[in-house]
Amino acid sequence: MTTYALIGAGPGLGLAAARRFGAAGHSVALVSRRSEHLDQLCAELDRDGISARGFTADVLDAASLATALDAAAAASGPVEVLQYSPVPRADFMKPVLDTGAPDLDAPLAFSVKGPIAAVNAVLPGMRELGRGTLLFVNGSSAVRPNPGVAGTSIAFAAESAYAAMLHDALAPENIHAAQLIIPGAIDPASEHSSPDVLAERLYAMHSGRGGFRHYAEPLPA
Repeated sequence: MTTYALIGAGPGLGLAAARRFGAAGHSVALVSRRSEHLDQLCAELDRDGISARGFTADVLDAASLATALDAAAAASGPVEVLQYSPVPRADFMKPVLDTGAPDLDAPLAFSVKGPIAAVNAVLPGMRELGRGTLLFVNGSSAVRPNPGVAGTSIAFAAESAYAAMLHDALAPENIHAAQLIIPGAIDPASEHSSPDVLAERLYAMHSGRGGFRHYAEPLPA
């Protein structure tokens, strides 16, 4: 059995995606900062008959991410699918004219160093399997810079560039990198951006292996 590893496990999209990939036969590894939070999510998945384990790590600490993913692979099988979708902190979202160089340290660690550490941790296992999927989830500021949220706009753009380079560089190795842009809020009542619909979309990106960038719904005009 191979593992679906989720960086940024939460009760909305994260839980829905874990259910979808778990239902497809993957072991589920949930990575988050708080062990009690992980215990609750794993218990919920267990009630659905899905094998899930929690691993604590902070996305701002690249070493802890690598350690968590190594432990997940050792416990549940090699990581075939990695989803990187932690929710940015509110203090990343200062207006551009109020943003100084130190304000970018955490956003760049969150959206660039974190993904790089996570990808480097799972790539050896994917190469051994001969297949793999890297899924990146971002908001609209990744493709349309928003001066009101400079930290995420800059950091998401860098993450997008990294993921796009992975898409091209890893395709010959049967490892697919793809990005899902969610322009608005994730809403259970939304036709296109409910947790369940987005989870299905992410699974289709994994199984269908289309292009690099996908949109949950069109960007607002």
